[in-house]
Parts: sequence; structure tokens; C-alpha cells
Amino acid sequence: MIEPTPDQAAAVDRLARVIVRLGLTVPAILAIEGMRPLSFVGSQLMHVLSPSIGVMLSPADWNALAGLLEQREGVEVLLRRIEELDAERPL
Repeated sequence: MIEPTPDQAAAVDRLARVIVRLGLTVPAILAIEGMRPLSFVGSQLMHVLSPSIGVMLSPADWNALAGLLEQREGVEVLLRRIEELDAERPL
């Protein structure tokens, strides 16, 4: 398992909190699992789109996530954080 940088960990945490707060845990996990084989390609697309993105994440967070997803284990880091926050969520 890789250890994300502090910037990557903060970006993962912010994204995971938005996903859990909106109640999108299950759809997000399914989508992320589905893209796992293409995570590197997706991360490169994120780098290309970074100048035009800013709705959910800041450009710094977007780039940090793209850098994390360049590594195969990066998807697991994101999934683990979403699952942790969802488990803490009151029913």
C-alpha cells in the first residue's frame, strides 16, 4: 500500500467527505472500482482537464488526486477513505 503525500491525503479526504455527505457512497465506490484498470489513463485525463475544473475541488486538490491516481494503489487509498467516512456516518 502506498502512503499518499499530505496534499494528496487532504484532497482525498475532502473528496470523500463530499461523496459521503451527498449520500453517494455506493455509486462512487462502484464507479471508482470500475475505473480501477484505467486509473492511470484517467489520471492523465485529469491533468489535461485541470485548467477547466473547479466545481468540487480546488485546482491544487484536483492535481493532487491526479498524481495519486497515477499509481495503481491510489484508487485503494480513495476507496478506503470513502468507506471509513461512511462507516462513521450516523444512521
